[in-house]
Amino acid sequence: QIYIKQNRIKLILDGKKIPYEEIDLSKNQEVREEMRALAGIPDLLPPQIFNGNTYCGDFQAFDDANEDGRLLEFLHLK
Repeated sequence: QIYIKQNRIKLILDGKKIPYEEIDLSKNQEVREEMRALAGIPDLLPPQIFNGNTYCGDFQAFDDANEDGRLLEFLHLK
């Protein structure tokens, strides 16, 4: 399930030529805890979307924003 969501996110970002950095949280507990702290949600699970240190939202919010034509706003790029 996570893999499918990650691939959809990458497919959409690649298709819109929006650069991104993918971070593998499975190999680094410290980075996982940092993600949770930045989002302010202690039990947050990937995939999650950030723009730098700004938390944008989860997969469902990303997908909804894309479907509604609000992706750039969701990503804090507009």
